[in-house]
Amino acid sequence: MIEERDYFKEPFTEEELTWLAGEIGASKMFATRSPSLKKMGLVVKDMADDEMLALMLQEPRLIRRPIVRLRGQFLVGANLKAVDAALAQ
Repeated sequence: MIEERDYFKEPFTEEELTWLAGEIGASKMFATRSPSLKKMGLVVKDMADDEMLALMLQEPRLIRRPIVRLRGQFLVGANLKAVDAALAQ
């Protein structure tokens, strides 16, 4: 079964994002190359997880896409090799 969610039309709640960050890690979910981040003039290396979470709640473009949950494993970002490897298991 495939479920799709548009982060912009249906933003994550604070609880959902906190749970995902606990499963994946806030730094893995944070889109460090996002033009939105560059416009804000922020430096990621100095950010704590709670700061990243607050920014992702405020600006969904800062959440890396896609987030795929496959057989209990989370894959973040458009890494086709990782998706192929997970499907091959």
